[in-house]
Amino acid sequence: MEVQPDAVNVVICIGSSCHIKGSRLVIDELKRLIQRDSLGERVELSAGFCVNDCQNGVCVKVNGKLCSVSPANVMEFYENEVLPRLGAQAKAGA
Repeated sequence: MEVQPDAVNVVICIGSSCHIKGSRLVIDELKRLIQRDSLGERVELSAGFCVNDCQNGVCVKVNGKLCSVSPANVMEFYENEVLPRLGAQAKAGA
């Protein structure tokens, strides 16, 4: 599947601190949500290494904006940071 040029770019840190804090679970849940909403062509999900903000949960960058995510708040992050960047065409669970 090819990602569209204007896709939302989501990079999850998989450095040691973020890994311990659940980066794998965050990645798995984001993959599930993106697949559920059929947004694979509009959201580019990738892994990256340390962004030097280790004290704050799992570090995730959305189009360059640094966010702190945990396995417990992935849905809130997705709804508040990812979906709004996709515009009115994307609705959770649609």
